[in-house]
This record gives sequence, C-alpha cells and structure tokens, in this order.
Amino acid sequence: MTAYLKAILTSVSIALLTVGCAGSPERPETVRQALFALSERAAGRLIEASPLPDPPADQVLLLSISEVDPSFGLGTQRVQESLMRALLGLSNGPQVLDWAGIIGEVAGDNQWRLDSRLEADGPRLTLSDRTLLPYRLRLTLRRPGSDAALWAHEIQGAFDATAL
Repeated sequence: MTAYLKAILTSVSIALLTVGCAGSPERPETVRQALFALSERAAGRLIEASPLPDPPADQVLLLSISEVDPSFGLGTQRVQESLMRALLGLSNGPQVLDWAGIIGEVAGDNQWRLDSRLEADGPRLTLSDRTLLPYRLRLTLRRPGSDAALWAHEIQGAFDATAL
C-alpha cells in the first residue's frame, strides 16, 4: 500500500510541476514591468521605422552600453537587459549582441549599432497617491565605427516610482 501511495504522490507532484511550468508567464511579472513595457515599445518602433533592411532577422544589432540618468535609481545593466530582452522577443527580429566596443572599426554590412539614453524629462511629479518620474528614451541607430546617426527616435512618458 505504501508503494502505491508513493506512486500517486509522485504522479501528483509531477502533474503540479508541469502545470506550474505550463502556466508560467512568458515575461517577468514584477513591479518592474514599466521598464520592460518601455523596452517593448522601443523595440517595436525600431523594427517599424528604422532603416534596417528586411528581413531584420538577417541583421545584427550591437547594443552599446545604455546611458541612464542616475536620478531614476536604475542601473545601466538593468536598462540594457530590458532592452535586449525586448529586442530578442521580437518575432523574426534581428540578432542582438551586448556590445561594449568589442568589434572594431570594420564591421559587416549587416551590423548596426544601437545607442540608447534614458534621461529625466522634468522634475518628479508628486500626486496624492504616487510619484511620477517623467522620462525620455533616445534611441540612435548607427553603423559600427561611425558617429553619424542613420535613425533616431524619442519616446517620452512617465514611470510610476513604485514600478521601478
């Protein structure tokens, strides 16, 4: 009888584990969703409006180190990782590499450098129930080894301070 009971408990445990894995969200469900949502908007705008050739899956984006205003209390790495996840999550999107100047001045025709800068766009706005942090995210697409911008875009909004 105990062997039978162990077999049932093992089966139930495996079933619960499987259901837990199958039901888990594709994106991280945390209070930090605001940063990821911003990154998704940025990734979508890059694919829609930039001069990246079609199909973007044949292109390589070299993500330079993000510049982040310290007043947000976000680390550069956190913003960088969020943007990278959003770009990698695009259907048929480009290949993405975390780039810190490792590729020299000469790059392939399919390589593009994406610079990002997250900066405060005004003072903190204190409401009765929360504080809002206005931001501006600047994206610039360049060729590796060149400072000439081939495409630039800005996204403005405000983070709820509790979401960071």
